[in-house]
Amino acid sequence: MLHLHSFTFNPFQENTWLIWADNRDCLIIDPGCYSNEEKQELHAFIQQNQLNPVRLINTHCHIDHVLGNPFVHATYGLTPEIHSNELTLLKAVEQYGQVWGIHSDIQPEPLLSLDALEDIVLGDDRLQVVFTPGHAPGEVSLYCASQGFVIAGDVLFKGSIGRTDLPGGNMEVLLDSIRTQLFTLPDTTEVHCGHGPSTTIGMERLHNPFFQ
Repeated sequence: MLHLHSFTFNPFQENTWLIWADNRDCLIIDPGCYSNEEKQELHAFIQQNQLNPVRLINTHCHIDHVLGNPFVHATYGLTPEIHSNELTLLKAVEQYGQVWGIHSDIQPEPLLSLDALEDIVLGDDRLQVVFTPGHAPGEVSLYCASQGFVIAGDVLFKGSIGRTDLPGGNMEVLLDSIRTQLFTLPDTTEVHCGHGPSTTIGMERLHNPFFQ
């Protein structure tokens, strides 16, 4: 069985997700921890729950989702895993962070492991890597069929969708990703978002204003 916990970090109020199995192996997804207090909050939770971080996954590489990559890399020895279409965004984090007045430490050199869209095995469960570009050119979502949830990054929100006015964004592509990759999931699937509260596929299919 998989267990989930989220933190809301940094000035963008980004949701960082931990997913762990009964054997305590743990994924760190989109670490947005920015301040020292946020970094210690993440570290303390991992210690207190005796978790063993084994992979660092970035659904996409906008600054709010990768600010904690250097801390996770230094603390747990994990290399961020991304889709290759996100490499340009990751390499530009320090530069465009200055536009927002946000400092970013040097990002670790990533693995381009998500290109293969191979399942991520965690304990006895699997997370399917689903290609869902549009908000960002190489964004992926992580779907757990056995427990009925999807980590959707900034693709789909409760009552909204990801913005497409940032570098690499494309509204047509984003809407197609949602229709063909997320709205094909069961209605009861819980959608855990990169910002704000969680929702369900059924709720968004029926009520999301972008699809009415």
